[in-house]
Amino acid sequence: MGTTRVLGALVVVGALSIASSLQAQTYPTGNDPRNGLRPGKGGEAAEVAHGMKLMSLTPKAAVFDSVNGLDFANSDITFGGKYVYQGNFAGFSIWDVSNAAKPVLVSTVKCQTNQGDPSIYGNLLFVSAEGAGNRKDCGKSPVTDPSQHTAGVRIFDVSNPSAPKLVKNVETCKGSHTHSLLPSKKDKNILYIYVSGSGGARAENDLPGCKNGTDPADTSNAMYRLDVIKVDLRKPDSAYVVTGARIFTGLAPVQGPRRAGAGGRGAAPGAPPAGAPPGAAPAGGPPGGRGEAPAPSGPRNCHDVTIYPARNLLAGACGSYGILVDVKNPEKPVRLDAISDTTFSLWHTAVFSNDGKKVVFTDEWGGGTGPMCQATSMMQQGGNTTLEITADRKFKQGGYFKPNFAQTAQENCVSHNGGVIPVPGRDIMTQGWYQGGINIIDFTDAKKPVEIGYFDRGPIDNPPPIDAGPPAAPGAGGRGAARSTTGGSWGSYYWNGYIYSSEIARGLDVVELTPTADLSANEIAAAKLVRYEQYNPQSQPIITWPAAYPVVRSYVDQLQRKNGLAADRITAINASLDASEKLAGAARKAALSKLGGEVDKDVAGSSDSPRVKTLSAEIRKLAAATK
Repeated sequence: MGTTRVLGALVVVGALSIASSLQAQTYPTGNDPRNGLRPGKGGEAAEVAHGMKLMSLTPKAAVFDSVNGLDFANSDITFGGKYVYQGNFAGFSIWDVSNAAKPVLVSTVKCQTNQGDPSIYGNLLFVSAEGAGNRKDCGKSPVTDPSQHTAGVRIFDVSNPSAPKLVKNVETCKGSHTHSLLPSKKDKNILYIYVSGSGGARAENDLPGCKNGTDPADTSNAMYRLDVIKVDLRKPDSAYVVTGARIFTGLAPVQGPRRAGAGGRGAAPGAPPAGAPPGAAPAGGPPGGRGEAPAPSGPRNCHDVTIYPARNLLAGACGSYGILVDVKNPEKPVRLDAISDTTFSLWHTAVFSNDGKKVVFTDEWGGGTGPMCQATSMMQQGGNTTLEITADRKFKQGGYFKPNFAQTAQENCVSHNGGVIPVPGRDIMTQGWYQGGINIIDFTDAKKPVEIGYFDRGPIDNPPPIDAGPPAAPGAGGRGAARSTTGGSWGSYYWNGYIYSSEIARGLDVVELTPTADLSANEIAAAKLVRYEQYNPQSQPIITWPAAYPVVRSYVDQLQRKNGLAADRITAINASLDASEKLAGAARKAALSKLGGEVDKDVAGSSDSPRVKTLSAEIRKLAAATK
């Protein structure tokens, strides 16, 4: 995607607005292997991969096996023990993935949640619920009275995965499109949930105390804030909204481009949340139809937030802004910086680098239901932006990324959710692109993110007949009555050795990394050493690696790949590592200590001296761990 920009700079009070120059727009080249794949809902669809191998595609649970709009769409996933918890607009499924090649369905809970994004903490599963159709009792019948309605975060006890139990519905004024967990550092029994609610405030007879408003300074209204829920893990049925995080004050509106032919929901304020059914409430405004004009004030909700608890940081993808927040005090968050960008349609979600010095934001152009990766889809929208976080905790613009494929009108495709792959010495992430598949991106160089792997299959639907009628409305993704099925990867995440992808229409994909020139067997082996008992992608854990030969060899491979050391030194270091691994005890420790000293001498002559220093440190760490 480079740095090509569209339209001029905006003047924004209290935030940084990325400047853009009037330049020609760019489009996919059309020669990618992912183009033109054979369609099909199941195994008949053609597949293509680079640096990845499909381990399994497990179909949806029978109760969710429907492609009726988004009524039974799979949504996000979270991980704990040997289980994957997969959200759905109508409930959730629990999969036993002890054997990644054959996931086993443990249970399903049918419970309207729209959109049902899950998080796990201990034996508690938290599920986002928004919209008007959610019953407090999870029943099937329609909501006919406000007393039956819930919108916020549902809490389930999953201590018995075969029989989850609803503990409480925590009501919030705007419901919960997504949510993120933040454990208290002062009390191990307290958990905070930051809630991203995309709609307007509920009516007084639905939830007392809720109030719509257009004045950011009016703290009595439910807008211009993220609701924060406080959970006492000892008595989760007492969870309540403890505060509203008012992180939007002073942010001016961004009149970003609602470009002709965009086919989506436009620049974020006034747009419905991603994945919303027709007629859904616009993000940041009261209920209404699509395409409403932006509000006269700045953002008042976030679509998603990613929290990095170990570094006390929150990255908010808040419609028209990316926002950086200090959450050291969970009940009193402080905005550090905010950035707008006229090339972004809808700031959607975020992924931090492990060192907390970079963050990747995605742009969900078109809301996820439209084909935004066609030959006629501009590369300036629907991808990622990488921002550096400076020492004074401000944003600094990096580069952009979007896959260079040109897919069909039957494939809803745009950037969506992803997470870090724990390769030492590099910043690598996997990401879902709906029917654009999943891929791997190296964003170590913030200015030049590059794709290093992918897995994709053909569209779910065949092209419509020639006489199917005129093109459907923007975002429909098809033609006339032959509107295409919404599907593909809602999000892909690396967890304990595999990449898991929630396939909206098909089920659950499990993918394994395979070595390429861009990702070595040693780097893959080092990533597999990182294990988590539980993993919530939107509550990003810090990554640490044990002292191990694959970690050391990963740095050697990286120096070889980038010519950071002369070839003869790479050969000599590898030979010394091989020889030391055949030794044991004191002999191995001595050999590694000697090698560390030799590598120290390579620092001065290297074109990548920081990496050589890290290599030496990892060799010494391995020596110290040798018994």
